[in-house]
Amino acid sequence: MKLVIVESPAKAKTIEKYLGKDYVVEATRGHVCDLPVSTMGVEVENDFKPKYEVRSKEQKETVARLKKRLETCDGVLLATDPDREGEAISWHLANILKLNTGDKNRIQFNEISKKAVQKAIEDPRTLDMDLVNAQQARRVLDRLVGYTISPVLCKKVQNKLSAGRVQSAALKMLVDREKEIEAFKPEEYWTITARLEKTKNPPVFKADLTEFQGKKYKVQNQEEAENVLANLQGAQYVVQSVKESTTYGKPPAPFTTSTMQQDAIAKLKMSASTVRSVSQQLYEGLNIAGLGHVALVTYIRTDSTRVSDEAKAMAKKYIVDNYGAQYVPDVYNNYSTGKNAQDAHEAIRPINLDVTPESIKDKVQRNHYNLYKLIYDRFLASQSTKPKYANVTVRIDANDYTFVSTGKTVLFDGYTKFYGESKKADNENAKMPKLAQGDLLKLNKLEHEQRFTKGPARYTEASLIKAMEEKGIGRPSTFDSIMAVLYKRTYMEKSEKALVPTQLGKSVTEFLDKNFKNYVDVGFTAEMETNLDSVEDGTRWQDVVSKYYTPLVGDAKKAMSQNKMQLEDQPCDLICEKCGSKMVIKHGRYGDYYACVNYPSTCDYHFSCKAKQAPVLSKEVCDKCGSPMYERAGKYGKYLACSNYPTCKNTRSLVETVAVCPICGKDVAKRVSKKGKVFYGCVGYPDCSFISWDIPLKENCPQCGSYLVNKEGKGKVVACSNKDCNYKK
Repeated sequence: MKLVIVESPAKAKTIEKYLGKDYVVEATRGHVCDLPVSTMGVEVENDFKPKYEVRSKEQKETVARLKKRLETCDGVLLATDPDREGEAISWHLANILKLNTGDKNRIQFNEISKKAVQKAIEDPRTLDMDLVNAQQARRVLDRLVGYTISPVLCKKVQNKLSAGRVQSAALKMLVDREKEIEAFKPEEYWTITARLEKTKNPPVFKADLTEFQGKKYKVQNQEEAENVLANLQGAQYVVQSVKESTTYGKPPAPFTTSTMQQDAIAKLKMSASTVRSVSQQLYEGLNIAGLGHVALVTYIRTDSTRVSDEAKAMAKKYIVDNYGAQYVPDVYNNYSTGKNAQDAHEAIRPINLDVTPESIKDKVQRNHYNLYKLIYDRFLASQSTKPKYANVTVRIDANDYTFVSTGKTVLFDGYTKFYGESKKADNENAKMPKLAQGDLLKLNKLEHEQRFTKGPARYTEASLIKAMEEKGIGRPSTFDSIMAVLYKRTYMEKSEKALVPTQLGKSVTEFLDKNFKNYVDVGFTAEMETNLDSVEDGTRWQDVVSKYYTPLVGDAKKAMSQNKMQLEDQPCDLICEKCGSKMVIKHGRYGDYYACVNYPSTCDYHFSCKAKQAPVLSKEVCDKCGSPMYERAGKYGKYLACSNYPTCKNTRSLVETVAVCPICGKDVAKRVSKKGKVFYGCVGYPDCSFISWDIPLKENCPQCGSYLVNKEGKGKVVACSNKDCNYKK
């Protein structure tokens, strides 16, 4: 019997059914060893030798389990993920289990299908030490950068801060964008729009003023706009020229890790970390009724748009069978891969097109369905034909002014049948009347509107990922973890969809830019990435690490000789509950905290920004004294408290409604019992006695007619509230 070792239990379960009784599959649950937690763990003077440890209790249990299992097996196959991280894990396993690293015991597959797994079993290889060293180079350099710069930050800026090789460059991108926004001065301009129609031949279409006396023209202010309107009084609108053309859209490439993250964030409103988690589960496998434990997509950490000929043929057959031959091109679509791409794996695609998103919609969680559908539809679109559009551009003269109207209609939908929406013009121009030079048009309405030029937009998670990839900093598999660190360190926060650097984030960037300029410079970081990638091609990894570490040590010594950076207090909306003065956010040794502006001289009121009792100013006013009310979180849930405390001690409960009562139809509120357990009760109590440990739904059970509930904490499960009924979905 042979032992097959993978990384995750879900992946183990998926491939176990493809292997016969001669194989047993075990999972490592990630790395089995790593650099130590509390020390650098790198012997700098010994050619940067890393000191790996089996660190956690879980890792020790895993190693013990694998060693015991190996006693009953006559061979090992290392089937960790097909990337440098997976290669490093296999290398660590080989060392810990005392395997011969020259043996052919490494297998890999791009998709977890029966065919791919069995093919990999038949063709094992030796460990790829170039891949292993590429991972070591990144891990060691990240540790050296963090352990060299972070102590300086803690000493010279604020305690409990950190810096990173990529996170600091990404943070600088945010801070620089914020500076651009703050420096931007909007300029006023006005638009003039004519609503026109061909005499006795609707529909009405719109045309925008673009020229005056044959030159480009922009209306600067209201007075000028009103002047234009006056000059157009009684004007004839005559078609000067009509230009018709046919254009074609370009099918989108299949997903890479980065483009998948961008689209899922933008279209599905997922966070980057959620996309990573859900896509990993789609790759490793899910339990699906009727299918068993099955993987749905190919490997999800890739920077390549390449697709195998077999997959292209699968897509062609599926599209022809279900939509017609007109939706497949004569020659397969191919896509260029970025210059920094490793191109080690195929693009992200479905494993089996017969497993449609709709066929599993009611059998998997919503996020799994949504992301799978996005991947599925994108892949079909990438293998489909170009959409065809009819375009028309009409130039219209009115006195000395020229208006332009453009229209676009879809002649053939092509790939948009599967993914995205066809690009249409304004609805008013989607169906323009047939026009010819010299046609006289009727003015239906003349409109003018004040506008202002827009400055650069703040980054969103999606646009930051796109920018990082374009600038060559970080790698697709790390983008979400970089953002997670920036959130955790409170270097940035989210305002609606936008990412905003905090004052702390700005201060950290200012300090790093002054003392470690190269390590926050995007170009420098991109060059570092390229050199780290070169290790995969055989470059000695210690040489790459040394190139960046040696000057870093010198920068750190200079920075330690600088004076400590003084962080300014930040204004906030809170009012001191003791003296009524304004409060500010101060930066202390143990983190940020709220304090009265008079603290500590004449007022000692202050509390941590992380404190559970930190108040938020609500829109409510006190019904006793008229002062604003703070929203607080207490032992029994949220409540409102008067800001005029202690003069006024008025409080009232703030309930969070979550559903409609199945008995009386009033709201159901989320409440907390005296023992701290969450339950749901009708706001009509005591007239209505409804109470439930689960959230009630509007639907009734199809079996017994009782109301259904959402079972929280057990995935997406809807069940009958009647204990004697076993209905659930």
